[in-house]
Amino acid sequence: MLQEVRKTILLALPPTNATSLLIIDCTLDVSEAVRKAVYSVIASKFPLKSLSIKLRTLILQRGLGDRSIIVSKECLRLLRDEWFSKSCNYDPKELLKYLDVETYEFVGEAVMDALLKDGSIKLHDKQSIQEYIVSTVTENEGDPADSPPSIQLMEPESAIYWKTVCRFLQTKAQAKGSDAAVTTGTEAAMYAAEASDNNDLLDKILPATVFDYVALVRAHIDAGANYRFASRQLLLLGAMLDFSDSTSRKIAGAFLQDLLRRPLDFEIDETGIEVVIGDGLNLGGDKDWADAVTSLAKKVHVAIGEIESAVLGVVEELARPCRERTADFKQWMHCLAVTGLLLQNVKSFHLLQGQAIQPSELLQSLLLPGAKHAHLDVQRVSVRCLGLFGLLEKKPSEDVVKQLRVSFIKGPAPISTMACKALIDLALWHGPLEVDKALRPGDASQLEQIKMAFTALNFLDADDNMDAEFLDLLYAGLDRTDWGNSVESDESEIMQAVIGEGLGKILLLSENYTSIPTSLHPLLLAKLIELYFSDETSGLQRLKQCLSVFFEHYPTLSANHKKYLSKAFIPAVRSMWPAIFGNAGGTAVIVSNLRKHATQASRFMVQMMHAPLYAVHDETENAESGTGSVENANHSSGPSLECREEGLAVRIAAELASFTGKRTAAERSYMSALCRTLVLIQFHPSEQDAIRLMRRLLNHLTANVHLEKDAMKELKLMAERLESVDSRPEEALALEQANLILGKLELDFNLDVNVPAASCTIPQTPARPRPGRGASRSRRRAKDDEEEMSSEEESSPVSVPVAAGSSRSQRASKTAALTKMMSTANRVATARIEEDDEDEGEESEVTSQDSDDSDEEEFF
Repeated sequence: MLQEVRKTILLALPPTNATSLLIIDCTLDVSEAVRKAVYSVIASKFPLKSLSIKLRTLILQRGLGDRSIIVSKECLRLLRDEWFSKSCNYDPKELLKYLDVETYEFVGEAVMDALLKDGSIKLHDKQSIQEYIVSTVTENEGDPADSPPSIQLMEPESAIYWKTVCRFLQTKAQAKGSDAAVTTGTEAAMYAAEASDNNDLLDKILPATVFDYVALVRAHIDAGANYRFASRQLLLLGAMLDFSDSTSRKIAGAFLQDLLRRPLDFEIDETGIEVVIGDGLNLGGDKDWADAVTSLAKKVHVAIGEIESAVLGVVEELARPCRERTADFKQWMHCLAVTGLLLQNVKSFHLLQGQAIQPSELLQSLLLPGAKHAHLDVQRVSVRCLGLFGLLEKKPSEDVVKQLRVSFIKGPAPISTMACKALIDLALWHGPLEVDKALRPGDASQLEQIKMAFTALNFLDADDNMDAEFLDLLYAGLDRTDWGNSVESDESEIMQAVIGEGLGKILLLSENYTSIPTSLHPLLLAKLIELYFSDETSGLQRLKQCLSVFFEHYPTLSANHKKYLSKAFIPAVRSMWPAIFGNAGGTAVIVSNLRKHATQASRFMVQMMHAPLYAVHDETENAESGTGSVENANHSSGPSLECREEGLAVRIAAELASFTGKRTAAERSYMSALCRTLVLIQFHPSEQDAIRLMRRLLNHLTANVHLEKDAMKELKLMAERLESVDSRPEEALALEQANLILGKLELDFNLDVNVPAASCTIPQTPARPRPGRGASRSRRRAKDDEEEMSSEEESSPVSVPVAAGSSRSQRASKTAALTKMMSTANRVATARIEEDDEDEGEESEVTSQDSDDSDEEEFF
């Protein structure tokens, strides 16, 4: 019904500049009917020219990539019937001009692919790339290399058009050829004919010879930066050419050598300093450009070791002035960029051996000196190459790991970030233990010993941290505040974001790294939970997205992962409350924000504990799940209590019950946030021991803790739910069994035997009678009372004689005792309420916040 309302409002909105944004925002609506209606409204009310380039690309990006086929078809109809036909007169290049393909290249490619697959673009052999190449050689005039052809330069729209057309024809020809290979008879002949037609059309569109292709690309490169986009598109066409004959390979190989030797572009700033154009890491200063060169090189040099030999020959030539220390920083960066291109694409370390420059010589004479260069950009690209070099080694070498750690600890922010990325990659590939062994090869037994906590590090004294373990460095790096990252820095260069992503990957693959002690998993998870909900990382969208995916998948891996999450929750929420556990002088605004984050984290954690498991539990986990009472036998096939949401509930209840005495407003706010988590957790009827323990903890909680009225009501409802699923509500959980469960959860909590264990309701709330019990129920309850009284006598250090009498008189005397204790508890609670009310004025800004406000917060 609500979606119909939204759809009706959408259709009624007039086409104005103010409403255009509102209408386009509806492309993210949860209902596919509403999303479909958006593209219908845009088609009828918003001509192509009335929208900005950003809005055009946003509409097409969301529509063509929508998960619903109905919506994507409606967007295609808008593109084809309105924009392509009416506004561009079926001219694809004209349509691409409206999309600024140099800025939104991926949108331009998606538009072309959609129109080509739909058949809206008609291809024929009268148009081809050969139109841009005019040969200046007449027949029988000699070698064409002596007279290069005349080239007409392409606009960006033409370049991306021809690239997508050629790629479409090649893909279609390959698909039809595969279909012909797996069929027979007439059908196979038909597929083969279609494949042949597509290949013939592709051959007519592409340049006639490799010589013409090289001349075409070279002309665009020489034309300068304005044609850099077209040059890259044309470079990608090289993967579709035929280099089977030696002449073509020779021409293309010489062209590749020129591309590798081509120096980096630079400009001079207002102070007269030379600045390299681009990212300073990749060949040509652009990753896309380096990838295009690589794709052409792989097409030309197909023999094993051929591409390594060709590139290392260029590296050896470029490295000479660097080894002689006569090269400037631009030459260093150029040489290292070519080296990085090789290291990133080589498949085996042994392919580098026996070439123009040996791997050890490459490391000692180029990479390590570059990491110590005075110019920061040279250091940065050298550190990147060191990380790639370490990935190729069978085990990370001492020289590589040592230099990366030095750059991580002592280097400025850009260098430290790059070194951190390299160290994380080495740890993911080789394992954290191998990274630590690189510096301490003879100390393996000490590295594999069990650790219960991370070692505290002081980054101000960098020399003392050189022997620290890898995970200790990352863990301490999250809390380091002097990395020097600026607000304007790219998110991939923020150290906290890099470390957070790295720890998430390590934990997802933790079953492959048995050297990581299980006791450290909850500590790492607590850091990630804190990082995810921290205000300091609110602007790091990439990190938020990565951690969101991590938390979605991590608890599904195994029951152990859920157990680690359960153990990590309380430390994580504690870390969000510096006003309580750290900075005692926190303001009310800080406490209010932390309360919101704690509530978000609470709901998030409950969802995580409810996530289904993909992995099959091992026999150990199954055995642990059956160590409770007989009633748990039916649940023995599932994970143990530590891995279930009931275990999380016990942890939260123990945390709440640990707060006694007078509390500050910040503490009351913290406890209210935890209460909202507690009441969200549902107990399974099979977990009878956990249910009875929880009822006992609720008695502690309500007797010792004063909360908001809404929280107390929710706890009351929870107590009633627990009583309804308790198979024997009158039977108290033995203290030994309760302590056993607390021990399994690693909780150091002392259950006060003086608090009534059998009464599991909230004070001042009469217990509701349970229907249908009958006389047998009364007799059984009397017998249970007798057994409980006798067990209390046996466990008590002082023997108290019990008068002989009927079970009714015993129950009456016990009821009187319970009533007296409940009255005492009520008086204590009333006194605490009065004390708390006196403190309300001090920080009323916190306590006046409505308890339901945070419930409406979204946590994704």
